[in-house]
Formats: sequence, C-alpha cells, structure tokens
Amino acid sequence: MTHRFRLIRGAAVAISLTSVALAPPPVAAQTAAASPPANSVPGTAPNAAGSAAAVPADYTIGPQDVLSIVYWHDKDMTADVTVRPDGRISLPLLNDVSAAGLTPAQLRDRLIDASKTFFEDPSVTVVVKEMNSRKVFITGEVVKPGAYPLTGPTTVLQLISIAGGLRDYADSKNIVIVHTENGRPTSHLFNYKDVVSRKNLRQNIELKSGDTVIVP
Repeated sequence: MTHRFRLIRGAAVAISLTSVALAPPPVAAQTAAASPPANSVPGTAPNAAGSAAAVPADYTIGPQDVLSIVYWHDKDMTADVTVRPDGRISLPLLNDVSAAGLTPAQLRDRLIDASKTFFEDPSVTVVVKEMNSRKVFITGEVVKPGAYPLTGPTTVLQLISIAGGLRDYADSKNIVIVHTENGRPTSHLFNYKDVVSRKNLRQNIELKSGDTVIVP
C-alpha cells in the first residue's frame, strides 16, 4: 500500500467519524421528546406558554382567571388574557369572546369556530395559568382571615392552617362551614378539637369554591 493511498484512506475515515458525531438524533427520539405528557388535560398544553395551573376535573373558567390562548400558526393571535368580570376575554380579530362557565376544551372549540372566518385551519390551545375565580373564605378568630384561592383539594383543617391557625380565644368546638348547593345555603359544624384528636374525622370535609368557614 503506497504512502499516498494511506493518507487518502485516513482522511476518508476521519470524515466518516465526523459525520456520525454530527448526525441528528433518531426521528423516534425527537418525536417522543415533543409528545405532550400522558396526563395533560384536553384543551390545555402545560408547556405551551409558561407554567400551567393544575386543573381540577370539575373546573370551569371564571372571572379573574388568567389564560394563555396559543395559536400555533399565528403568533400575533397568541396572548395571555384575564377573564373580565362579565366573563369575557378579548382577542385580536375576534374581539370579545364569552369564556366564563366553559371548560378549557369548550373554550378552545369556541375559539376554533370563531377563527375559521380568518384562518383556513386554526389550531388553538387554551392554557390555564391562574385559577383566581375559585376561592374559599375564612373569617373570625384566625390569624389571617380572608379569601384564599382554591387551587387543589383543600379540607377545613388545611384552610385553617393556611390562614395561620386559630387565635387563642377562638371557639374551636363550634366552627361553621357555610356552603351553597343548588342555590340554597347549608351549614356544617366543625369541632376542631375532635378532628385533631381523630375522634370525628368526617367533619373535616373537602371545601368547594365559594365555601366560607366561620370561626367564632
């Protein structure tokens, strides 16, 4: 083998190794990385436009909620919006769109239908960023009374803890939970001492949006 042939062959091997090192990853790996999480909620895209809130199964959009409306093929239409007190959001071209009372998937479908006037095949995603419309309230003898966002399952005991705990002179045996169901207010008694001593844990109910805990 001549010296010139050895040099040519060595150069070819070096080029081949460089090509392998620079080659893109397999298509299957790229596709898997781009796939949405298996537990993503229909109508939302947790990573599409910032962090998404954890959306409860019974969640519907309400006033003061913050949404990201993502148009995948039109950045000018993509926007973060806050649901107004009248339940509407404002978007370029579409102007006012009713959002309150809808699930994220229902709002997505409504936006797709409205967008067909301006786009041939609109692709829209609704991302819930903040759920400010879901609140519970606690008043009376707690350290920090007020309204608290209901971002996940929350019991009476947990809300009392979030509110800083009971004050020294609180009547912990006669705490009242006021709940409205089918338009009618109902009330439940909560004995703090019984619950923390594990005598009657059934009193420690899971709160729903709009519930008020009264600590006398």
